[in-house]
Amino acid sequence: MTDHHFSSHPRPCGHPSKGHLVKKSILLFAGFLFLSLTPLSAQSSVWEVTDGENKLYLGGTVHILRKSDFPLPDEFEQAYTDSDALVFEVAPSDLKDPSLAVKMLTLSTYKDGRTMKSVLSEEAYSALEAYCEKANIPLEAFRHYKPGAFLMFISLHEYTKLGFTDEGVETFFEPRATKDGKSISALETAEFQINLLTEMGEGFEDDFILYSIKDMEKIGEMAEDMVSAWREGSLQALEDLMVDSMKELPEVYDAFLKDRNIDWIPKIEALLKTDPVEFILVGAAHLPGKNGVIPLLKEKGYTVKQLELK
Repeated sequence: MTDHHFSSHPRPCGHPSKGHLVKKSILLFAGFLFLSLTPLSAQSSVWEVTDGENKLYLGGTVHILRKSDFPLPDEFEQAYTDSDALVFEVAPSDLKDPSLAVKMLTLSTYKDGRTMKSVLSEEAYSALEAYCEKANIPLEAFRHYKPGAFLMFISLHEYTKLGFTDEGVETFFEPRATKDGKSISALETAEFQINLLTEMGEGFEDDFILYSIKDMEKIGEMAEDMVSAWREGSLQALEDLMVDSMKELPEVYDAFLKDRNIDWIPKIEALLKTDPVEFILVGAAHLPGKNGVIPLLKEKGYTVKQLELK
């Protein structure tokens, strides 16, 4: 997912360059902005789905991780070994095209004379201004950015300062699958995700900015809890502490979780009917809740159980 024209190393100080942030942002499932989880006792974020004859594996992922977060839970390795094919939200290699970074930058900015200051209320812009001053980010240099896209970019900057890199669950498995001759496919296109990310917060910019800044102020604690809960794989924790939180912004919840989950179900059902065993890897936020992938599959009559190590 990286563009080799941009530096792949986190910047330890100063502010993020626009190119660096665009490159990093392509990695981000925007729900990552809202992850706030508490670890509970469970197994892992890998489930086995069966229809009585065929099976596939469903793995909840974190799209960016720290070196200290490896190795992955053993259940991921077991599901990978037992599978013939990998299915991603979007295959990481599909996002390496430099033209996608250019497209994302283009779609992330206003072209009609508007600026963040003209779009946001005085309260929201002042809050953003105060945050950027504290973070040493020159807000004026990004004045033509759409507020949602800008928040996404600087959130990635904050995560890189905490040690998170391009390496996540997807980028760990894709090259292995290629080497091992496993087929690779995706539930969505890169263009779809880029449009989704760059439209984030449109129409409710003030609420989005104020909500996101509140979360950004506790990003360190959130990151630790997020990774711990992901490793544990507690659906209840995911629902109580992340999905319910995202529902505070219904437009974000619908666009990033509910609508996409519903769209994926027939695609997952079609995969389940085929002979190859697929290992589907999607952001952990997609799994729990009334409109989560796991409850939706159960409603369809499929057996879904947390994977147990052999």
